[in-house]
Amino acid sequence: MKEFIDYLKFELNYSHHTIRAYQSDLVQFFQWMDIIITEKASDFYSSLQRVDLIRVREYLQNLYDQRLSKRTILRKLSAIRSFYKYLKREGFDGENKVALLSSPKIGRKIPLFLTIDEVYRLFDFTPSNFWELRDKAIFEVLYATGIRVSELVFLNEDQIDLSEFTIRVFGKGKKERIVPIGRKAVGILKEYLPGKRRFQNKCGVQEISPVFINKYGQRLSSRSVARMCKKYFHKAGIADSASPHSLRHTFATHLLDTGIDLRTIQEMLGHVNLSTTQIYTHMSLDHLMQVYDRAHPKA
Repeated sequence: MKEFIDYLKFELNYSHHTIRAYQSDLVQFFQWMDIIITEKASDFYSSLQRVDLIRVREYLQNLYDQRLSKRTILRKLSAIRSFYKYLKREGFDGENKVALLSSPKIGRKIPLFLTIDEVYRLFDFTPSNFWELRDKAIFEVLYATGIRVSELVFLNEDQIDLSEFTIRVFGKGKKERIVPIGRKAVGILKEYLPGKRRFQNKCGVQEISPVFINKYGQRLSSRSVARMCKKYFHKAGIADSASPHSLRHTFATHLLDTGIDLRTIQEMLGHVNLSTTQIYTHMSLDHLMQVYDRAHPKA
């Protein structure tokens, strides 16, 4: 189990929250299947080989009976499939019963994004201290680049090229991509980074590479970014359901509304499949109507 968790963390670059959920999902699956995790690998593999497809279907039915959401069930199946995939990679030849299960069909949820007016309200504050400057720098970078919060908190100084207006991001699966960053974000980073280094030196922190830090001079966590965003969203009168990830959706939607093609947005967001990016086309009806009005002879 520990090796599988390390595989998710260091090779697939999964977030802490996903890893914790996967671990819990697997323990639940093993308990249902009466599989005992022992130190002896051969006993564990033997238990896995005895897994019966009918028993697995019963487990899936049990998840439905608990009235869990389809997304939760899909995540649990994903955890089990990932585990079996890892076992196969490590040389385990047992049949993967889980691969025969069909996944629940879920409708695509339209993500929440901010309007232009909401973005202006969110950014409409003048930092009065170092921490407010840090917060505004976080908002500027998230909105200017569309990077994930997990990518933001793991951002190091050597990944930012302020002269070239680009940042180097390591996304899911440690895939690297170069994302342009706007002048506003570059300007506030130039103001923030010297103060950040002075604060870290004052704290006696040796590792000064993290871009965004907490009050101890250490790397900021995703949870801290979420709490910070909630505070500013509330002040700006933005929906309580908004999250830091909403700024990523806002970035993509606003670019699409101004005529940027979907492939370019896909590349900047780091999506593997274009179908993942296509959800933003449903959010840009206003832009489509404007194009229609300009181009259609009868408009």
